[in-house]
Amino acid sequence: MTTSGTTPRILLLSGYDAASHRRWREQLSAMFPRYEWQFLALPPRFFRWRIRGNPLSWLNEPLLQESWDLIIATSMVDLATLRGLHPRLANTPCLLYMHENQFAFPVSSGQNSSADPQMVNLYSALSADCVVFNSGWNRDSFLAGADSFLKKLPDAVPEGLIETLRDKSRVIPVPIEDRLFADRRPLMNRACPHLLWNHRWEYDKGPDRLLKFLQVLDQRSMPFRLSVVGERFRSYPKAFDRIREQFGPCIEHWGFFENREDYDQLLRQADIVISTALHDFQGLSMLEAMASGCVPLAPDRLAYREYVPDLCRYESHQENAAMEAEVAADTLEQLLEGQLLACPPEDWRASSLAGDYHSLFQDLIQAGSASS
Repeated sequence: MTTSGTTPRILLLSGYDAASHRRWREQLSAMFPRYEWQFLALPPRFFRWRIRGNPLSWLNEPLLQESWDLIIATSMVDLATLRGLHPRLANTPCLLYMHENQFAFPVSSGQNSSADPQMVNLYSALSADCVVFNSGWNRDSFLAGADSFLKKLPDAVPEGLIETLRDKSRVIPVPIEDRLFADRRPLMNRACPHLLWNHRWEYDKGPDRLLKFLQVLDQRSMPFRLSVVGERFRSYPKAFDRIREQFGPCIEHWGFFENREDYDQLLRQADIVISTALHDFQGLSMLEAMASGCVPLAPDRLAYREYVPDLCRYESHQENAAMEAEVAADTLEQLLEGQLLACPPEDWRASSLAGDYHSLFQDLIQAGSASS
């Protein structure tokens, strides 16, 4: 029996509601309209305060006093503290969805290292009934990072924590909407391909590596057209200004698309989608472009190994950006000379993943009903 007697009630908590997190939660409610959904979401700013302070921000939230059949929390939520402050939630099934993990998140030069975000992730995962990751790489880096972290603690660390976390962990990616999967014309103007770089304008996405890659293409006299798009912030790496200055005549599109339809059209028009990222827990922008018919070109690291074909991955040289730019250019040349085919990520379709999500939700709801 559910709390309402009929329709299961789900409360989804987003502690740092970045664009990808917001899209995922809105997508879930659209995929499963038979559930009664409610959301609590905090704006994606003041990261250190958000990840430690969300239980305090929600302390007097009326929704947390109500009865729910399932709580879904994102990885920025301090779930352990939240369940402690709201005893009613202690007996409600809780699913923690890991869009990212703080053990594998790079620290920029402007940040001070702190164990707090990692402890929040660790306590939340231990508190949750099930932990779901958006990629195998995300799960594996979390477990390895947590294991390394626990080994550094001085004493009184319980045994078997990593095994406990592994047993309750699953991988279910953020779905790619079916509408993005489109029949495409045969690729492309091989003499001057349209290259797309469509990531957040931040240091961990490797804009300096994109600059070096484009400079190598220029040195080799390889013509290309270029679109550099994605979410941009007030402060951004200066590599973007250098790219625009040096390769202005090649640029087709530059900056963020306010209109989603215009962005989707660009995905259908581009030939090759590029990643130079040093950090990507799933790679939604790559998956969307691939679904729309783009051929991927990505480093052989991170979650890309799970869906980017071998021939489309260039050797990873994280400590040598110049060498990585050369091998990326080599891989592009090989792709252009071979039989270039689109490789849509069919297993990441929303319609393909809906059953996994539904089964998990139902299992947790039924387990909660049985225990109550």
